Amino acid sequence: MKDLTPRKIVAELDKYIIGQDQAKKAVAIAVRNRWRRRNVEPEMRDEVAPKNIILIGPTGVGKTEIARRLSNLTGAPFLKIEASKFTEVGYVGRDVESMVRDLVEVSVNRVRTRERRRVEKKAAEKAQEALLDRLLPRPQFSAEDDARSSELAQSYERSREKMKAKLAAGELEEREIDLMVETHSNPMVQIFSGSGIEHMGFDLQNLFDKLNPSKEQHRKMSVADARKVMTQQEADKMLDREKITRQGLEEAQESGIIFLDELDKVAVAAGTRGGHGPDVSREGVQRDLLPIVEGTTVTTRHGTIETDHILFIAAGAFHMAKPSDLIPELQGRFPIRVELSALGKDEFARIMLEPKNALTKQYKKLFAMEGIKLDFQKAALDYIVDKSIEYKLGARGLRSICEAIITDAMFELPSQKEIKELTISKGYAEEKFEKTKFKKLKVA
Repeated sequence: MKDLTPRKIVAELDKYIIGQDQAKKAVAIAVRNRWRRRNVEPEMRDEVAPKNIILIGPTGVGKTEIARRLSNLTGAPFLKIEASKFTEVGYVGRDVESMVRDLVEVSVNRVRTRERRRVEKKAAEKAQEALLDRLLPRPQFSAEDDARSSELAQSYERSREKMKAKLAAGELEEREIDLMVETHSNPMVQIFSGSGIEHMGFDLQNLFDKLNPSKEQHRKMSVADARKVMTQQEADKMLDREKITRQGLEEAQESGIIFLDELDKVAVAAGTRGGHGPDVSREGVQRDLLPIVEGTTVTTRHGTIETDHILFIAAGAFHMAKPSDLIPELQGRFPIRVELSALGKDEFARIMLEPKNALTKQYKKLFAMEGIKLDFQKAALDYIVDKSIEYKLGARGLRSICEAIITDAMFELPSQKEIKELTISKGYAEEKFEKTKFKKLKVA
């Protein structure tokens, strides 16, 4: 993070996201501030609050993509959740604390995966030796005849080296061996509960684990499959579970990012507060969100976590409501507001061609796997862009239009070995698109 300056963060985001410079700048500064905070003196560190952000803009302009790419760039634990899934405490549905628990799960799993990769090579070496023991069990030597034992030992070592060479060359991959594997027989139990009891689900799961410990069973499998199982078993033995849990909690607490989408769905229009029906529940969700964003302690199956320094990036279209319709206390916890501009024809055209993961680049790679060179004429790209704008589908709609046009080719051409090139012209695009049922999806 020391070398990941705000300008470099924006440059990386530019590789995948067209436009929205203000939003990129805002999130880059927010992320950089996290590194700055971790390096200030301890007495000031706890006083530096995260710069939570609200991204405002219509669907398909890049709100989610900005948050997702930011997570990949920083390697921080990241969770995307829709605010509309939450209900007020006491109602049936998910409570807001569940998103913090989910973030901790993501963080612990990330640390576990990282630690597993660190020991993977050594675990593979141990698994290879264990496989050799299965394929060629070590003989039991008699202590009464030292000379004979020594001769047998040397013979065994020569046989083992030959077997090891065959194993390394992949000559034994299909041979079957008998392997002991762990199995679990936990009962199928699902708990439907409100916020106060939801955490009990974790405790009950741990209780079931204790009441139904894993059992070992003999299974026959190929050497190739056994190697994977044994490598994982060896890696698990080498992992420090307490360290993984501790680091997972720490990373979630200090570096976690929660992307709270559809925040506008829980906003209550001015003048309706204190009413009845769904408005009451939506305002209740906001009040439940407030302590999480302000900073509180949440109990998870891995331990407690403080939310004071989790970065919250909220987003919403805010068509029917405005950010000012959120309760004032919650507004104050999102000091940075960025309005993303609607994308025009020029931006859509650039999205098709410029990003590192541009659709045209993806399709060309996919067709190249079939030995087919794919090309898009500019008129065809303009047609795809026009249709996406006409149907009001945003940037996501570009993929839908492309799929409608190119599906027949993706299905038919792999069987037609004589075809080595395909050019998508405007005429081809029009013909294929008109055959689809897209007209039923058109927004008035």
